[in-house]
Amino acid sequence: MSDMARNEPTLPTGPGGTPATADLRPDPTIRVLRAQTYLDLSSVIGIGLSTGLIAVAIAMGNGASFLDIPSVLIVILGTIFVTITAYTGREVRLALPMIQGSFLRNVYNPQNIAREILDLAVLTRKRGILSLSVYANEIRNNPDLYNATQMVADGLTAQEIDRLINQDMDITMDSYRKAAGMLRRASEIAPAMGLIGTLVGLVQMLVALDNPAAIGPAMALALLTTFYGAIMGSVVLAPLAAKLERNAMEDNLNKSLIHAGMLAIVAQENPRKLEMELNSLLPPDLRISYFDL
Repeated sequence: MSDMARNEPTLPTGPGGTPATADLRPDPTIRVLRAQTYLDLSSVIGIGLSTGLIAVAIAMGNGASFLDIPSVLIVILGTIFVTITAYTGREVRLALPMIQGSFLRNVYNPQNIAREILDLAVLTRKRGILSLSVYANEIRNNPDLYNATQMVADGLTAQEIDRLINQDMDITMDSYRKAAGMLRRASEIAPAMGLIGTLVGLVQMLVALDNPAAIGPAMALALLTTFYGAIMGSVVLAPLAAKLERNAMEDNLNKSLIHAGMLAIVAQENPRKLEMELNSLLPPDLRISYFDL
């Protein structure tokens, strides 16, 4: 053997004899970011501008004639009461925070989650899985990531972690589906309540045919309830249901990143391979270059 071959440094190797090039990097600084609370401007602007356009059109005519309290009560309160009748109190209570999330929600950046998972993967590959417990307080900033790392640190098998995380993802998606379904149900009920109000107004109008002064208000009730029901169903409730489905996909992406990351950490896979797996889950515009930094 030549002197050059004898003095050549030997790289650390991982499972299967593959070079663990990530082990040559300095220990990463574990810093798990908290969720950012932000106002969903697309919901606010979209609903605000659409209703604003309708309001402007009304104001250009006789705006006062479009305000009818009985019509508002029939459509809005009627839609709420009929919708909650179709669900249990627990389902309504669990859906309310998710519906609120259509406007104001806590968001974790998937790029940050991917980098945080790679930090943990590099650290555990060098220091062992038990090193996760040292950073428990920092990881608490992301409850999903914290729960998953606790499974790893507690020695659960890959199969057990896979089952538990998948169950959590299924439960979360089911909650979103129920909340979105509630809004879609309400968007169908609102026009129906408008039709009911229309029938009420027509009956009042027919009863008052001998009193011309009462025909106008009854006809207004008949038309305005349909108008309010169409706005509430098509402009407000249906778009919010679609927004909830989008929010569900965002949360599912973050959980999928954590799922893939924890299985890779348990298997002590090469972090470079994990980076490719995480990038395969991320949209093209959010993919990261962890080892090229």
